[in-house]
Amino acid sequence: MTHDRYGTGAVMPVDGTGLDVVDALVIGGGPAGLSAALNLGRARASVVVVDADRPRNAATLTSHGFLTRDGMPPHELRSIARAELEAYPSVRLLRRTRVAALHGASPDARFFAALEGRDAPPSVAARAVIVATGLRETLPDIPSIRGFYGMSLFSCVACDGWELRDRPLGLIGETPDLAARARLIARWTRRLVVFTNGAATIDAGDEAELAAIGVCVERRPIDDLEGDRGAVTAVRLADGECVAIEGGFVRPVWHASLEFLDQLGAERDDDGHLVVDGSGRTSVDGLYAAGDAASPGPQQLIVAAGQGARAAAVLVHDHLGIVTAH
Repeated sequence: MTHDRYGTGAVMPVDGTGLDVVDALVIGGGPAGLSAALNLGRARASVVVVDADRPRNAATLTSHGFLTRDGMPPHELRSIARAELEAYPSVRLLRRTRVAALHGASPDARFFAALEGRDAPPSVAARAVIVATGLRETLPDIPSIRGFYGMSLFSCVACDGWELRDRPLGLIGETPDLAARARLIARWTRRLVVFTNGAATIDAGDEAELAAIGVCVERRPIDDLEGDRGAVTAVRLADGECVAIEGGFVRPVWHASLEFLDQLGAERDDDGHLVVDGSGRTSVDGLYAAGDAASPGPQQLIVAAGQGARAAAVLVHDHLGIVTAH
């Protein structure tokens, strides 16, 4: 890193460009990005974190499965993490800022990022980049679904299955993996109805397997959901029939917001996530990824945070040219 020549956590001036070069640019201020920044700061690296402040779990009231923080609201988890970063003067956090484009640059400043944000500088140069932008999600086209999402309807079974255990639940989705998700949810309840909303996503073989474990498949289109103050009570079908539920899960369609990487040509999987090796390295030298933006996609918060920490450690080792365990 730069501290051996310019002092702990210092940035290196780049002659003739008017820019400074940081050791690492972290794109994304969720668990993966903040964890990466924390560990880079502790490794005496100069770091800029760019955070658009639009977390995917903003609708969720509580997060689960994060050791010592089980049941904490996600925004509190991020606030604590940001406060912890203040102890490391080499880490700078740019909030309400996004990377418009990321380009390759000179050998000294491998990457050049164009930024957009009211209080952000126009650009930043970095020797390495960790992408931790997460995902955008599109919910099934049901009028009132947003009114229940994050309160009684959720997307992560591992995160929220415990709180819904043994209740009559619904699973709403239109994707090919719907039957597999139903089999997983059946671990928490034996009273599950899968609503395909008219989509041909579950074949006869899958339906027979689900029926064998007590899961019903409802293929009729959905008109809307019923309930009050975020608590869903029924799925109303297009023919007017209502199926009572006391909560459930939604299968969104996830989108990796990685357009800013187009000029680098980093390899992606069929779902658009960045392909990484076991240490978070992408196909582009010096570019790493962690959390939901990396293949295979959506992760629990604690898993994303671990991936961010691992990518940070590997980045430091790669910069020094050493291969060691953490």
